[in-house]
Amino acid sequence: MRFISDFGALLKIGGFGATIQILRVKYEFFMKADLHMHTTFSDGISTPEEMVETAVKRGIKCICITDHDTLEGAAKAIKFASNKDILVISGIELVSTSGDILGINVKRIIPSGLSAKDTVKEIRKQGGIAVIPHPFNKPLNAFWGGENALAKLFPDAIEAFNASVAFSYFNKKALNFSRKNNLSFTAGSDSHNKKYVGRGYIEVSDNILNEKDLVKAIMEKKAGLGGEKLSAWEIVKNGGHTDVKDIISYMLYKRKNKNLDAKILL
Repeated sequence: MRFISDFGALLKIGGFGATIQILRVKYEFFMKADLHMHTTFSDGISTPEEMVETAVKRGIKCICITDHDTLEGAAKAIKFASNKDILVISGIELVSTSGDILGINVKRIIPSGLSAKDTVKEIRKQGGIAVIPHPFNKPLNAFWGGENALAKLFPDAIEAFNASVAFSYFNKKALNFSRKNNLSFTAGSDSHNKKYVGRGYIEVSDNILNEKDLVKAIMEKKAGLGGEKLSAWEIVKNGGHTDVKDIISYMLYKRKNKNLDAKILL
């Protein structure tokens, strides 16, 4: 895969359910960071230790554990990774009154149920960055209010590639939104199962040694995107403890909008 020096390349490769999205910045050496995943401490089916082990085996040099409303899984993963060649960052996924918000580099619990504005403020107080994950992922967990609400909120970053969204189109829309509004971006697998660790990631310089370095690279837009979107069946298997009604809703939406992935927003 070749390097580029700006936001100018997206590649779509593969057949059914296999979308590889690559957006690179010019670095001689780089590392992959998967910044969205869940463990058994929230709605995942794999332990923090299993997530770390899988990431190491796959050459993922950085992960952020973003369990829902808890930091326990992240703490376990950080402890387990202390003698391994991987940087594990503490994160959290919160439900604001406008939808989900990721806090990357969060060390203290923040309650769900706050307004989006207050949630972002609390994340920033800790030196973390507030990221809107899967912002356009209908019908499951899109950010409420769409582009207008996101533009008014002005978060630190948009998750421009999420391996578990219903359609690749939603990732393209997220990337274009970040470009249009001059926002930083992140990426993640949103894995609830160790099988899918590393399916979404950013690429950053490999001189990053800690969470502060990573936050700095993201905010300075010194990151690229990469990943392979999960197929419809993989999304169902990745669901962890997702409500059965949500899965049925997703499958019906996928069937009804089967041509949506043909839309290109580059």
